[in-house]
Amino acid sequence: MNRIQLAKLGFVLAAGASFLFSVYLWFSGNQQQGLFVGLWVPSILSFGTLILGGRKSHE
Repeated sequence: MNRIQLAKLGFVLAAGASFLFSVYLWFSGNQQQGLFVGLWVPSILSFGTLILGGRKSHE
């Protein structure tokens, strides 16, 4: 696995962990915190796109 694929996997895992944590917070009675953490998901994915978007993959 090369560095770009590893970086992509890292961003997806971070977004997935954020999503799961927001669901946990929501159903544990902390709706506001769950919404706040849930907003991280598109931010993490957008940041990953910004960082990796300029790189061309020749796979």
